Amino acid sequence: MNKKIFVEDLGRRDYKETWDYQELLFKQTLDQKVRNRREDTAQPTQNHFLFVEHPHVYTLGKSGDIANLLVDEDQLAAKGATFYKINRGGDITYHGPGQIVGYPILDLDNFFTDIHKYLRLLEETIIATLAEYGLKGDRSPGETGVWLDVGTPFARKICAMGVRASRWVTMHGFAFNVNADLGYFDNIIPCGIRGKAVTSLNVELGVPQVDLEEVKQKLLKHFKTLFEAELIKEKTEA
Repeated sequence: MNKKIFVEDLGRRDYKETWDYQELLFKQTLDQKVRNRREDTAQPTQNHFLFVEHPHVYTLGKSGDIANLLVDEDQLAAKGATFYKINRGGDITYHGPGQIVGYPILDLDNFFTDIHKYLRLLEETIIATLAEYGLKGDRSPGETGVWLDVGTPFARKICAMGVRASRWVTMHGFAFNVNADLGYFDNIIPCGIRGKAVTSLNVELGVPQVDLEEVKQKLLKHFKTLFEAELIKEKTEA
C-alpha cells in the first residue's frame, strides 16, 4: 500500500478550474487501478491532497435541491458569485475567500476501504484542529461536517463536507470557515438544513483574522496522524 500523499496548495483559484484538476487526478488514479487489474500488475496509485481558496461560489451536490439557493442569476452576478451543480454528495454550500477548502484525492485501497471511516477521519481532522484553538468541535447525528454546541439552540456549523468516491478513489472534501464572510451564507439554506447557523473560526475566537497558513499546518499535522500517511509537499506553478 502506498501511503504517500502529495500535498499541493493551489492558492486562490477558480472553482471550475480546480474541479477540472481534481477530475484529472481522480481519473489518473482510476485508470491506474484499471490497468493494474487488466494487466495483473501492482503499480502504486498516487494520493493527493489539495488546498485551495475559491472566489465566491455556490455548489449543489447531486442529491441537492435547487430551491436551497435563495438568489437568482442576476443576484449572483451582483454579489460577484458563481454557481455550479456538481457530482459530490450533499446539498448546497458556499465557498469563498477566507475559507480553507481541502480536496483529498485518495485511493482508499492504500488506507482502508470504508467510506464512513473516511468521513469520520476528515471530521476528526477538523475537530483536532479546533481543539488547538480551545474550541470543542463535534459531530451532529445524521449530519456530516463539524459543528459547535451540538444539541443546543446555538448549534452552528464551522466546516461542511461532501465527497465523491468511485472504486475507493475519493474527490471533493471539506470547507473550513476560518475568516469567511458569513453574509454569503444568507443566500442559501446551507446543506439544506433549516434553522441552524454557520460560523467561522475568527468569529469564535473574537479576532479579525486567523493566520490561514497556521491553520493549514495544523490540519496537515492531524490529517497525517489520522491517516498514518507520509506527506510530500509539492510546489504549485502560478
